[in-house]
Amino acid sequence: MAGDEKRFKSAFDSLHALAYFAPEVDQALTGIGLRPGRMPYFASRSAAMGAVGPEVVAATFYNFNPEVVARVIPRAWTLATPEQVLTARLEGVDQALTRLLGEDEIKSDHVVEAAELAREATAGCAAEGRPLYAAHAGLDWPEPPHLVLWHALTLLREHRGDGHIAALLLNGLSGVEALVTHVATGAGFTVDSAKLTRGWSDEQWDAAQQRLRDRGLLDGEGALTGEGVAVRDRVEAATETAARGPWDHLGAEKLARLEELGRELTRRVVAAGAFPKGVFAQRRS
Repeated sequence: MAGDEKRFKSAFDSLHALAYFAPEVDQALTGIGLRPGRMPYFASRSAAMGAVGPEVVAATFYNFNPEVVARVIPRAWTLATPEQVLTARLEGVDQALTRLLGEDEIKSDHVVEAAELAREATAGCAAEGRPLYAAHAGLDWPEPPHLVLWHALTLLREHRGDGHIAALLLNGLSGVEALVTHVATGAGFTVDSAKLTRGWSDEQWDAAQQRLRDRGLLDGEGALTGEGVAVRDRVEAATETAARGPWDHLGAEKLARLEELGRELTRRVVAAGAFPKGVFAQRRS
């Protein structure tokens, strides 16, 4: 099933990721006391692990500057409990999906079918070595089909993400180095947007580039060398291999149907204005 992880990411990632961009989710999280800005993102994505400290959040999110994480965690847990954060996030996702898809669509047969297939796929996920996935897998399943779908996609996304971090570690890339090499592929972030959204200073970025030059992964202009390209290729191959469990479990026929359903739902939420322009080129390092 080579390529299944990438195809699924293309078909479904937006349906999970809208939680980080939809105003309904942000309003729900700030409504329980979280401060506007980075706090809702860091708190909502890490809340399944409990009131963990900034070191755990930075380790599991990986390519964010730990100094940025420490500005909002653990303060977030003094403003709202992890349980309150998780409840608010799900309420916001409910409102956002209802707006983007419509009340009739979220109850439709193909949303129900997509939810059932995505949930079935999660039975092929493995928790070992995957802290963000394992934390979310310990949460109760919601009942409405559109929220079952969103929760299943969250599990699949965090399962994949944890495996991606393992691949980066095996290939000797720190969080900022992973981001620098991702930018150098030309397939995602610009340098300025990477620094801004992940919180790295010019000095930290330049130091990471120099370390990568010293290893022969970047040239003098900041482009990937042949070895740099090979490292990124190994990272992507290992990530896909580590993410195969759900697709092997689901099987080719059901996976194809899930992709078909996902692409249509993705088209609808994107057409409804769920995301800022170009945001998906920036999602993974």
